[in-house]
Amino acid sequence: MDRHRRFGLIGVVLLSTASPALAQEAQRTSAEAENYTEIVVTAVARGRDRLDSAISTSSLKADDIQKAAPRSVAEIFRTLPGIRSESSGGEGNANISIRGLPIASGGAKFLQLQEDGLPVLEFGDITFGNADIFLRADLNLAQVESIRGGSASTFASNSPGGVINMISKTGETEGGAVQASTGLDYKDYRLDFDYGAKLTDSVRFHMGGFYRQGTGPRRIGYDGNKGGQFKFNVTKDFTGGHIRLYGKFLDDRAVGYLPMPVRVTGTNANPTYQDLASFRSNRDQLLTPNFTRNVTLDGNNNLVTDDVRDGQHPLVKAIGFEAETLLAGWTVTDRFRFSEISGRFISNFPANVDAAGTIATSMGGAGATLAYASGPNTGKAITNLAALNGNGLLAQIVVFDTKLNSLNNMTNDLRASRVYPLGSGKLTTTVGFYKSRQTVDTDWLWTSILTDVRGEGEAALVNVRRANGTAVTQDGFYGYSAAYFGGCCRRSYRVDYNVNAPFASLNYQQGQLSIGASLRYDFGDADGSIAGADLGGGRVGTTSRDINGDGVISDAETRVAVIPLTSPAPVNYSYHYWSYSTGINYRFVDYMSVFARYSRGARANADRLLFGPAVSTTTGNLVSRSAAVDFVNQAELGAKYRRGGLTLNLTGFWARTEEQNYEATRQVFIDRTYRAYGLEFDGGYRNGPFSLMTGATWTHSRIVADALNPGVVGNTPRRQAQLIFQATPQYDIGRAAIGASIVGTTSSYAQDNNQLKLPGFTQVNAFAQYRPLPKLLVSLNANNLFNVRGFTEAEEGAIPANGIVRARSINGRTISTSVRIDF
Repeated sequence: MDRHRRFGLIGVVLLSTASPALAQEAQRTSAEAENYTEIVVTAVARGRDRLDSAISTSSLKADDIQKAAPRSVAEIFRTLPGIRSESSGGEGNANISIRGLPIASGGAKFLQLQEDGLPVLEFGDITFGNADIFLRADLNLAQVESIRGGSASTFASNSPGGVINMISKTGETEGGAVQASTGLDYKDYRLDFDYGAKLTDSVRFHMGGFYRQGTGPRRIGYDGNKGGQFKFNVTKDFTGGHIRLYGKFLDDRAVGYLPMPVRVTGTNANPTYQDLASFRSNRDQLLTPNFTRNVTLDGNNNLVTDDVRDGQHPLVKAIGFEAETLLAGWTVTDRFRFSEISGRFISNFPANVDAAGTIATSMGGAGATLAYASGPNTGKAITNLAALNGNGLLAQIVVFDTKLNSLNNMTNDLRASRVYPLGSGKLTTTVGFYKSRQTVDTDWLWTSILTDVRGEGEAALVNVRRANGTAVTQDGFYGYSAAYFGGCCRRSYRVDYNVNAPFASLNYQQGQLSIGASLRYDFGDADGSIAGADLGGGRVGTTSRDINGDGVISDAETRVAVIPLTSPAPVNYSYHYWSYSTGINYRFVDYMSVFARYSRGARANADRLLFGPAVSTTTGNLVSRSAAVDFVNQAELGAKYRRGGLTLNLTGFWARTEEQNYEATRQVFIDRTYRAYGLEFDGGYRNGPFSLMTGATWTHSRIVADALNPGVVGNTPRRQAQLIFQATPQYDIGRAAIGASIVGTTSSYAQDNNQLKLPGFTQVNAFAQYRPLPKLLVSLNANNLFNVRGFTEAEEGAIPANGIVRARSINGRTISTSVRIDF
C-alpha cells in the first residue's frame, strides 16, 4: 500500500469511529454565527469589532494552530493573509514581510513581532538576531493576531508594514493539558504542558511550557534541537480594570538552516532544480558530528572553541506587567517588560561549492592533494576526486559564528483612552507615550573550513596540501577568519538604541460611519562603539598566530582574524520623524462594511546601518540625516463581509518604501526605493462540521530608484512572487477531525537582476485527530505531505558555469504524532 493511500485510510478510520450524536453536537446554526463578533486588540487604540475598523486584520486560534502542528513560528505566520514568511531557516532566522514590502537582507524589517502587545525586539532584523529566533509557540498560546498596514504605523514604533501579536492564555478558563509528541520519520521528542485556574474570585493564573530534544527535521547526525520554555502570568481583576504580572524563561537550541548546494539545469527563466547525489536539499545540511568544535578568537581576541551544535541558541529571561484602570473617566493602560536576552547564532554557510579538483587547484595550485581531516576516514587520502560521494564536490564553508552578548530590551507603553458623547455619536480619544531601549552587543567570530558535500550528517572536514607536501589547511581550517570572503567581517559592536514616541488618536463614530486619525512622533538615538577592520583607516584585521600551540606558524595560521580593539569607531547620532494614519469605515448593514485608509510610517535603521557609508567612523554622526529612517507610505481600500458561516475580506493596497540596508552573506549595501500594489483576500466558511479558511495576495512590485545600482531600476524585487496563497479545509465532528493546511507561491526571481527564477510550489500539511475519551486526544500530523522542494531563496542571480546554486528549501516531509490529556 502506498503512503498516500495509508494517510487516506487513517482519516476514514478516524471519521468512522465518531458517533452521530457528537456530529450533531458539532453543528453550528446560522443564528449562532449571525451573532458572532470578532474583536481586534493589536495595534489599535481600543478593542473594536473587525467590521467597525478601517484596518485589515486576521487571527488564528490556538486549536487551529495545534492541528496544523507547525514546526516553527514562521510556519504559523505564513498562514496569515498578506504575510510572506520564508519558513526555511529552522525555528528562527526567517525572512518575513508583508504586502510587497521588501526583504532586501533578512529578518522582518518593516513588520513587528510581539508577545502580548509588546515587541520581542525593537528591531526585527538585527543581524543574526532576528526576532523570531526568540519566539516559541506552545500550549500557552491563545491566538495569533495580525494587522497589515493601517494604524500599525502610529500605534507601534518601527512597524509601518504591520504587527503580528502572539497572545497568551491568562487563566479565564480553568484547566490545562499535558501533551507528548514524537516524530515518526525523524528524531524529535517533546513534552508540553499548561494549566490555568482561579486562585480566588478575583485572582487567576496561567502557566505552561515545553521541553524537547532531537535532531529536528533535517538529517544532521546529532541532537541539534534541545531545550525549552516556561511562561507564567497572574492576574488580579478589580472594578474597572486589572493588573497582571508575567514572566518568560527560554533556553533552547535549534538548528539554523542556511542555503545549501543544489544542481540547476535548463535556463534562468525556466530552470530545473535537482538534488545532488548523496545530498537532499530539503532534508540535509552541511552540519555534522564530524565538525562540532569551531576554533576561533573571541570578542577580546582570546582563543576559544565554540560548539557548532549550539545553532540558534536564544536565552531569554523576561519579566513584565500589564495594568488597566479607570481614572477620572479615562481608561489608563500600561504595559512594561524587561527582557534579558543573549545567546549565539552559529551555522555553516557555503561560500563556494565546486568540483573537488577545481577547489583543490584553486587553494593549493597544480598537483594539490586532498585528505580527510575529520570523521572515520581521518588522514585517508582522497584519490578519485570526480567520484567523491557520487557528486565530486567540495564546499568552502564560512562558519557564521556569532556571539549575541546582549540583546537586552526594555519596553513600556502607556496610554489613556476616553469616550465622549458628541452630537448623536461618540468621540474616542487616545493619548500615550512609548519608550524602549534596545541593546545590540554582538561579536562576529567567523572562520573558514573545507568539507565534502554529503548528507545524513556524514560530511567531514578535508585538508589540502600543495604538490610539494606543504599544508594549505590545518585540521580542515583554511583560515581562522572569513578568508573565503576576503578576510572581512571580524566585527564587534556594542550600541544602545533609545526610542521615544508620544502618540494620539481621535475616532468619531456616528451610526454606521466611523472616521479616525492618529499621529505619532518618534525620536531616538544610537550610542556606543563598533570595532572591525571593515572600518578602514589603517585598522588591521588579519594577523599570524599559533592557534594549535605547536610553535610553528602554519599556512592557515597566517589567516587569523582579530578585532582592532584599540581603534574602535564611535556611534553617536539621533533621529526623529512623524507618522500618521487616517481612515474611514462605513458599515452599510450589520454584516458588511467598506473602508479606506492612508498612512505614513517609518522604520529606524539599527545595526545594519553600521560599518557602512552612512555613519562617520570618526564622529559617529550620520553622514546623511536621511539614512537613519526609511519611510513607508501606504493606501488601502477594502470591503468586509460576515454573515452566517461566511466571512469575506478584500483589500486593495499601494505602498512606496524606502530601504537602506546591508546583507552580510553577499556584503552588499542597499539604498533604494520600491513601489508595490495589489489585492489581498481572506475569508472563511463554516457549515456544520466543515470549515474552510483561505487567503491569497496578488502583488505587483518594482524597484523604482537605486542610488548604488541603477541597473536594477524597473526590476521586480528578489523573492517577490506575484501570488501567495493559503487554505485550511477541515472536517470536525467533535470526537474526530481531519484537515489540511495548504500554502503556496508562484515563481519569483532569486536576485534583483531578474535572471534566475525560483520555481513556485505548493506545500500541503495534513492532520487527523481522534478523541477515544473526552479528555484524551490523539493526533497525527504530516508536514509537507508530498515532500516538495520549495526554494525560498538563492545566493546566485544566474545559473553558474558549474550548475551549482546555493539555495534554501523548506523542510521535506516530517510526520509526527502526539497524545494530549486534558484536565
